[in-house]
Amino acid sequence: MPLNVRAVTFIGLNAVRLLSIVSLILVFSSTIFVMVNNIKAVNAFEANKGNVDMENCDYIENSTVPNQPAGVFWAVVASLLIIVQTITLFLSEISWPMKFFDRYFPVLGSDFGLGALGIFQCLISTQILSHHVDDFSLVSAFFLFVLGCINMLLGLIYRASAKSKRSITTWRTESKGVLPTHTGSSDATRVQSTFANVPSSSYFLRPGANLQRGGSEHGSTYKSPVPTDEKSGYGFGTRAEKAAGLRGFLLKKPEEALPRYASPPPALSRNGTQRSSRSSFESRSHRRHDSQASESSGYSGRSSSQDSRSPPRFKSSPTAI
Repeated sequence: MPLNVRAVTFIGLNAVRLLSIVSLILVFSSTIFVMVNNIKAVNAFEANKGNVDMENCDYIENSTVPNQPAGVFWAVVASLLIIVQTITLFLSEISWPMKFFDRYFPVLGSDFGLGALGIFQCLISTQILSHHVDDFSLVSAFFLFVLGCINMLLGLIYRASAKSKRSITTWRTESKGVLPTHTGSSDATRVQSTFANVPSSSYFLRPGANLQRGGSEHGSTYKSPVPTDEKSGYGFGTRAEKAAGLRGFLLKKPEEALPRYASPPPALSRNGTQRSSRSSFESRSHRRHDSQASESSGYSGRSSSQDSRSPPRFKSSPTAI
């Protein structure tokens, strides 16, 4: 399986980090070795102080100590400073304690890249290489100089994000969010078997259930009642679909439990009922007035027709007795 760019960057930066730690350990050891040799050479020089040839030398024989007033003191101070610097850079490389560096030494903290680290490594190595030292110290200092140049180059490339890209804790945190996206048959069977044991009523929010709200400042979601390994749920919105898609799950839309055209809300239904009752009352009153008007007009028409006609006359038939 080919590695992605993120994994290659993580492995490469940590490989350089490991070599840098090894070079700092070698320089630390070689500096202690140089200090021991200098002390031995100074003791031998003090024992043979009457020798004119040794007193005319610029450096004490077999040492890096200059033959001048307080030369021994400054040589020891320089070695101690190199040891302190290597310890500081070593702690910065292992990222402990990073809070200390972020507050008191920010250039070696998590907010800065590898450029400052490379500069310090080059300064230490050039300080050692500028003197006549033994082979072990020479190789260690040259190795540190090469790693310093590489760190300066990586600092120019990745800038402030170099330490976050090589951080193991950041890698673990991001790995928890990067989940498999394939949906094989085994995964689908496992998902179906997982949700088969969960009752259907637990997928919906009950009116009396205790709901816990969570989310961002733009909105909030309810925690899913389905038991999960994560501390918070995503609800049934877009975030839930995205999280399920990253896990490789296929979400099915639940069957509709309500009709397609649901009834209006209670407020609207009450207003509609009042409006309909009022309209029916008005229509009934109008119909009553219309019927009364029609009846009165009928009575008046009937009376006027009777007044206009003559009184009835009875005619007898020829066969009447």
